[in-house]
Amino acid sequence: MSTLLQHVNLTEFVDVARQLGLDPYRQLRQAGISPTALVDPEMRVPAKSVMQLLEDSAQLAGLEDLGLRVAETRQLTTQGPLWTVMREGATLRNALDAMARYLHLLNEGIDLRIETVGDAAVVRLELLVSIEGSMRQSTEFVICLWFRLFKLLAGTAWKPRSVCFTHAAPASLATHRRVFGVPVRFRQDFDGIVLAASDLDVAGAASDSALGRHAREFLDIKLAQSGSTMPDKVRKLVFALLPTGECGAEQVARQLGIDRKTMHRHLAAYGQNYLSVVDAVRVDLVTRYVKNSERPLSEVAILMGFSSLSAFSRWFSMRFGCSVSAWRRQPPEPENTR
Repeated sequence: MSTLLQHVNLTEFVDVARQLGLDPYRQLRQAGISPTALVDPEMRVPAKSVMQLLEDSAQLAGLEDLGLRVAETRQLTTQGPLWTVMREGATLRNALDAMARYLHLLNEGIDLRIETVGDAAVVRLELLVSIEGSMRQSTEFVICLWFRLFKLLAGTAWKPRSVCFTHAAPASLATHRRVFGVPVRFRQDFDGIVLAASDLDVAGAASDSALGRHAREFLDIKLAQSGSTMPDKVRKLVFALLPTGECGAEQVARQLGIDRKTMHRHLAAYGQNYLSVVDAVRVDLVTRYVKNSERPLSEVAILMGFSSLSAFSRWFSMRFGCSVSAWRRQPPEPENTR
């Protein structure tokens, strides 16, 4: 089953593509996206198609920052029930909690998690789908949109401590510096935004509580009707818990509020089991952590939830039929620069 996006709004992509001398409609067709998506906000589009559109267009244009260019020109929506609920929150934390809870209704391909470490808070992005080759444009597109949205919520004077990406730095950081205006760090353990933990509790401009209450009730009904399957729920948790070393079946089931046997029974109804979900997530992460980075393999093993480098190496050889070093030496997908 395809992971779908709603309210995609590709109008800005068309404008940026034309400025770069690309034929936007040709790019849409090649990515398998109907031009109808430009005028129908309710049309649901496969997440992989949008990701491929951004990556292929960036390669054709010879740009490493196309995702940022599209995201910085996008009109941020300040209408709709999700925005109403986020604006109703008394603090930035309330707004982000609402965003994390209901984001799945608009975008099944990403997950937002908030973690507090000492005096810092991290808003992490997890891409729940993968494509072959680089995912730089998709990642930077989402992080840029979040950055702009958080500033809209917290006030234009607000600045996070830094923006982090797992991929390597581009040849030029000019666009990143202009768009973010804060330190941008590459080859990090996560994709996300780092801010002061105290920023989460800064009071926001709360909207009409009755309107917010109705919007939340509407979204809760939609959430109940969304049909998120047990494999989907387990997959999201595995993505988040693998690097922590606390990703056993018991821990995941506990997060879901059920026991392990119940979780296994629900997964079996879809022809899956806990280990098959973990294996699929690890395969998705391989491109991110192995193919498109120069991370030490000992670090990759931890990020992918293995107890040791040797355990990771054994799994990799069985799954891909070669050693990690041999697979890593294969020519990477080209990522041109202008």
